[in-house]
Amino acid sequence: MNQASLAPWACHPARSRGRRVAEPASPPRNEHQRDRDRIVHSTAFRRLVYKTQVFINHEGDLFRTRMTHSLEVAQLGRSAARALALNEDLVEAIALAHDLGHTPFGHAGQDTLHECMRAHGGFEHNLQSLRVVDSLEARYPAFDGLNLSFETREGILKHCSRRHAERLCAAEADGPAQRFLAGTQPSLEAQLVNLADEIAYNTHDIDDGVRSGLLSLEQLADVPLFAQWQQAVLAEHPALATAPGRRLLFETLRRMLSALMGDLIDSTAAALATAAPADVDAVRALPAPLAGFSPDVRAQTTALKRFLFSALYRHPQVVQTTGLARKVVAELFAAYLARPAEMPEDFAAATDLPRSVADYVAGMTDRFALREHQRLTGRRVFGD
Repeated sequence: MNQASLAPWACHPARSRGRRVAEPASPPRNEHQRDRDRIVHSTAFRRLVYKTQVFINHEGDLFRTRMTHSLEVAQLGRSAARALALNEDLVEAIALAHDLGHTPFGHAGQDTLHECMRAHGGFEHNLQSLRVVDSLEARYPAFDGLNLSFETREGILKHCSRRHAERLCAAEADGPAQRFLAGTQPSLEAQLVNLADEIAYNTHDIDDGVRSGLLSLEQLADVPLFAQWQQAVLAEHPALATAPGRRLLFETLRRMLSALMGDLIDSTAAALATAAPADVDAVRALPAPLAGFSPDVRAQTTALKRFLFSALYRHPQVVQTTGLARKVVAELFAAYLARPAEMPEDFAAATDLPRSVADYVAGMTDRFALREHQRLTGRRVFGD
């Protein structure tokens, strides 16, 4: 990334708001390249390869995982950042870290852990991602966590309730949670990652849904955003209508993804031209995000998300699987709370035991959670 080519409203690495613990520079890397490297080498990042996106790890080798999803988000985010003269390295760092706090078994695991922690402050994966990089990674002698730059931490904390923001700001007044109290925005790089995340999971959940047999091209023909690109593909390549394999699906998704990215870049560029913020602090001070889709495309993506929720995420087979996964997480939490010595010593010795149990369970991969559940209960939840 050529820093001289960055737009005035981009996050310039040389003007970073710094780290919680000051460190000497690490040339030739800039601050956000250094963040990316720390994330990639972290234990939490490696665990993403065996954490669920939609389909649990044992259901197939080719379904997306949290790691492959994070890589796709990083690729899309960097492409958009390059087109808009934003900080590609920062976008990549945020994208690779944004799911570090996800539990095993996807949203089913998160929702169950939140229920288990309801009397102890709750559980939310965005907060947990920040907790991972701020506290839980234990790699360096001088500090806990990865000691990432403010800009990367700002992008990781995508959502935060007022109650949690007040708690975080009590410990770090000018930290990344302050914007949730002030009603301000994150950087454009953080805004881009949020939208790249949405584009990635909308397109790859269609792919995985068809691969699983739970979605069909006939169903998707009723979804306008998908249908328009499938029709365009068939107009150009009519033989694909009866061809074996999945080329029709792949080409339709490729064109759909390209259209979404093009709309995101064009709409954001137009918003920037109108607002003309002087710098990143001016971006943060605006009442609403500048990165976004056009109104028509936003309506189409909303309709697609509704379809995926009803046809895929609430499909009886998925619901049955996630129901079993919820049981695993709930029983693991109860077992460790009752018998802390079953956890590693550093987790068992923590003063806030419920939060320590949540940290331990949240850090598990799907398959490690299943092995631990079988060890502690003597029951096997899923077959081979």
